[in-house]
Amino acid sequence: MELVHALKEWQVAVDALEQGETIVLLRKGGIREAEGRFAVQHGRVWLYPTVEHQKPELLKPQYADQVKPVASGWQPDHIRLGSWAEITNVFPVTDATAVMNLLPFHVWNAAFVAERLQWKPTQPIFVLLLRVQRLIQPVSIPYSASFGGCKSWIDLDVPIATQPSEPAIDAPTYRDHVATIQSMLS
Repeated sequence: MELVHALKEWQVAVDALEQGETIVLLRKGGIREAEGRFAVQHGRVWLYPTVEHQKPELLKPQYADQVKPVASGWQPDHIRLGSWAEITNVFPVTDATAVMNLLPFHVWNAAFVAERLQWKPTQPIFVLLLRVQRLIQPVSIPYSASFGGCKSWIDLDVPIATQPSEPAIDAPTYRDHVATIQSMLS
């Protein structure tokens, strides 16, 4: 299978997904989202790591040390794609307590979750559950200006093969995590 669609996410979050430390992304969307709202546009996507906007003070302590600050607008010459994911579940959540209860399952700290809840308060935070597959041999693609900006979704210049790859966590563990999170949100 080949994929061309990619979901942009902070490098630190992509690393946590690839290591099997989480299956959760919280999204409210970038400034340049279609119609000003986040929406899941594709079920299978590359995880495109970005350093834009990632700040240590917005992350839990165990992830904050992994962030290396960069100058505003800085982009690398090449992007490492090490994983792709199937987005298996999407939960739009408006209840602040429910979102806060998910703190053990993602990389953000409580202060940043509270801040995101207050930004565009009538719009939900989307809880995405991702079944991540790590490439056996990560690929490097040249950075393109079309990849930049505050948007969640990009299309790569050419489709890239997803194989060979392996799951970040095994299927039974993934199902257990999904069941736990679903029960917390129902």
